[in-house]
Order: sequence, then structure tokens, then C-alpha cells
Amino acid sequence: MSGLTLSAIYRYPVKSLRGECFDEFVADRRGLLHDRHWMVVDAAGRFLTQRQQSRMALIDTHVDAAGHLHLAATGMPPLTIAASAGGRSEVVVWSDRVSADGVGADADAWLSEFLGCDCRLVVQPDDVRRSVDPAYARQDDEVGFADGFPFLLISKASLDGLNARLAEAVPMLRFRPNLVVTGCDAHAEDGWRRIRIGDMSFRVAKPCSRCVIPTVDIETGERGAEPMRTLLTYRRRDNKVFFGQNLIHDGPGRLRVGMRVEVVE
Repeated sequence: MSGLTLSAIYRYPVKSLRGECFDEFVADRRGLLHDRHWMVVDAAGRFLTQRQQSRMALIDTHVDAAGHLHLAATGMPPLTIAASAGGRSEVVVWSDRVSADGVGADADAWLSEFLGCDCRLVVQPDDVRRSVDPAYARQDDEVGFADGFPFLLISKASLDGLNARLAEAVPMLRFRPNLVVTGCDAHAEDGWRRIRIGDMSFRVAKPCSRCVIPTVDIETGERGAEPMRTLLTYRRRDNKVFFGQNLIHDGPGRLRVGMRVEVVE
């Protein structure tokens, strides 16, 4: 695998909303800077994703150089969120209870109108630490509002192998990876334990079990049967579908498309 390279970098500022693509980007202690830094929660403070609200796939996100979040969606006025303004509360991400700051009534009203439900936007404060599952991580590993791990990696060959089985190809963004690599066989990433990209080293924590989110069309927000129906025919194990690998990085660094990916173990 001498030609194994990093071919794409994606960040998703708000959990389950659209992401951004970069040629070069920096990682901090939680993962890519501002990745899943914000999150939409319901009235009870529990996280919302495309699992419950498929229209979340239609909201564009951008974080500018000053760290301000910008939201945009068809039929809605653009919204800029400069800072937290709504007070601190406890929110729930799966089994984790985490302190988060509200960002204000304007963002809450904007999202509630577009999604058609009562919801709020919260941000993870710098002084709040969310640990990675200790069954897979070290004591000092932490993560933002991602489901469980700082990075998700998928090889392009894995997607190509899936699309060869589908009547209509699906884009990589259906699977919401942070890192895409080229130059290996389909699902070669299943056998990796440690990798290095540039000066950054990563531990391959566990395969990513997939939910219904890849069935949401990111252009229309509509949910279908594919690609999960096809994945069930060849990527099913223990009654789950696995596609991609969750990674934990050993420390901050900078990543650039075209960097060599070295399989250390």
C-alpha cells in the first residue's frame, strides 16, 4: 500500500447538519477544529440527528476565521452565530450527560421553524471535557459532540465497492467521514490498528456501526432503503452493519490532502 494517501478532509460543525470540505485542516484535542462543536437538542436536552429529523441534511454550515457559525437553508434567511448567549445546561449525547452553553433565541427559533419541532442549538464550552469510551480509549482522550470518537475514516475503495452493487451510486457524504483515503483495497481499513498521516498518529478504535442516516438523500432530505439494504447483504455482523473505522488521534496536528497514509500496525 505504498500509494495510500489522504484524499479528502471533512468537518461537520453542527452534529448531523451538512459539513465542509478542506484541502488542509488542523486538529485539536477533540478532533478536527470545531467538528461537532455545536449540537441541536430537543426540549428535554437530548441530541437530535437525521435519525429523527432528516431535514437536518439540508442545512449548510460554515465556520469563519473568527469562529462564528453560519447557517443557511432554502427558504430561510442566513443566520450568523457569534457567541454563546443562552446559559449553561445539561444535554444528553447517547449515554453521556454533558454541560453545554446555549447560543441564543435567534438560533433556536431558526432551527425550530425549519425542522418543524421545538429545539435548541448548544455549543460545547472549552472548559467542558467529554471523554471517549474508556473501553477503547486512554484516560486523556476526549471528543466533541460526535457519536463517540474524534475521527471516522473510510477508504474510497470501500465506497466504490458499495456503489458497484447499487443501481444508483451514493456519495461519500452520506456516511459523514472526516478522512477519506485512496490507494487500498475495499475495506482494507478493517485490518488496520495504527496509522500515521503526516505528523499525526491515530489508533483505530473500532468499526463504525451504521444507523439509518446513510439512507437520507443529502440533496432532498428524503429517506430511502438504500444503501443499507445492500450493505446488509455483505457488511452485516452481529446484526449490525459496519462501514468505516473510528479513530482516536494521539495529539493535535495538521492534515493535508495528498499526505501519505502509513499503516503502522
